[in-house]
Amino acid sequence: MSNIYIGYHFTIEPKELGSEILIAELGEKAFESFTETEKGISAFVQKDLWDELILDGIRILESDEFKIEYTFEEIEQVNWNEEWEKNFEAIEVDGNCHVRAPFHPKTDAEFDIVIEPKMSFGTGHHETTHMMIQHLLEIDVTGMKTLDMGCGTAILAILAEMKGAKPIDAIDIDNWCYLNSIENAERNNCKQITVYEGEAALLKDKKYDLIIANINRNILLNDMQSYVDCLNSGGTLLLSGFYNEDIPVIDASCTEKGLTYVKKFERNNWVSLKYVN
Repeated sequence: MSNIYIGYHFTIEPKELGSEILIAELGEKAFESFTETEKGISAFVQKDLWDELILDGIRILESDEFKIEYTFEEIEQVNWNEEWEKNFEAIEVDGNCHVRAPFHPKTDAEFDIVIEPKMSFGTGHHETTHMMIQHLLEIDVTGMKTLDMGCGTAILAILAEMKGAKPIDAIDIDNWCYLNSIENAERNNCKQITVYEGEAALLKDKKYDLIIANINRNILLNDMQSYVDCLNSGGTLLLSGFYNEDIPVIDASCTEKGLTYVKKFERNNWVSLKYVN
């Protein structure tokens, strides 16, 4: 893997909808990681995979419905830890769960999760992670065979193990996420988590009691049948990574495949849905 990345820094108006669309389109190119910023997003691509025409064909950049400007720069990989330390904030959920980096102070939360975020923190949407944690805190996951799909830093897989789920598969297509999830599982003394690098094709012939998928709308819709196919009868599916206005299309996909809606959390227009099979 290249040690040098090209970072694009986009300002987007309106931000929320524009960011989701832009991330989805950039994800079809060679961009592999994204971070949310105050006015938009930053996107990163290995220099070896970059060329000056990489943004050609990104439709949203030509849309009259959005105002998008950007700059780009070359970034040395060795600077990532410093960047994350400057930008990563600890997550506190309902006083019961604390997700923090090693440089944050420990609290007396029941579930104390320590991660080294590095580049694999993905889009950094604390809202979606927060809501998925809320779902997990409410569910008795003891003994549940669990899948964390699009695991990122493996925060949710780690919490599931702390609450008694086993065994747990954590899957991400991003190599940074794969490596970082292994590190974070070890950092939290997890013994039940197996991390895989790949996508929904890995789910063939698998069965789970609980599936956690915090990704984005397009990937969820594309892979929904794979999730349903490997969800045991009576199993639970937790979804997040999309906006309130995306609920109708997500719900239609779930219900037509036989799932039953149970509950919704919402934070700053981001939502997380719970279904049972």
